Amino acid sequence: MLEIFQKGGPLMYPILFCSVLALAIFLERVWVYRGLIKQSRHLKDEVELLVRNEHVADAISVCRERDTLLAPIYVVALNAAGRSREQIKTLVEEVGSRYTVTLDRYLGLLGTIATIAPLLGLLGTVLGMIRAFTQLSIQGIGTPATLGGGISEALITTATGLSVAIPTILLHKYLTSRSDNIAHQLEIHALHLVDLVASDAPSN
Repeated sequence: MLEIFQKGGPLMYPILFCSVLALAIFLERVWVYRGLIKQSRHLKDEVELLVRNEHVADAISVCRERDTLLAPIYVVALNAAGRSREQIKTLVEEVGSRYTVTLDRYLGLLGTIATIAPLLGLLGTVLGMIRAFTQLSIQGIGTPATLGGGISEALITTATGLSVAIPTILLHKYLTSRSDNIAHQLEIHALHLVDLVASDAPSN
């Protein structure tokens, strides 16, 4: 494996870096999303119980102590308790749009990696062919070994670049879908709280 990597030429190193970075982003986002879902569910249950028991001030204190994405959204809704549903909903949506954008952190970079990796492989292909034809012009037609080194470098970098890009695209699609689903769940949680604290909500 190491021998194949070395035959790929110098562009194998940035491609390798791209693969490591893509994996690191994926693992970090999965870890963050998993923790966020768990924390949000716990906070939702605790805050709704306090609100139903008319302990709004305690609910606000609980939210301020929690380091989760849903907490500041809940604080806005709780501070506006007693207003009309439309007013509270507007405040919640405004704050929520600012906080939920953090769900997509690093996803742009992951998409860039998916774009760059095959281009690096293509660049390796071009450099490998240049090297092969340069040796051919110096040594003449010679034997297949004359072209072998450059063509081998070209094929290895191309295959490696594609091998990094294809799974990275899939990971990016998966994480984007997860981000959208979490944002939707947070919106549902927030609107449910709005219905609990609004003066004119149907549930009241």
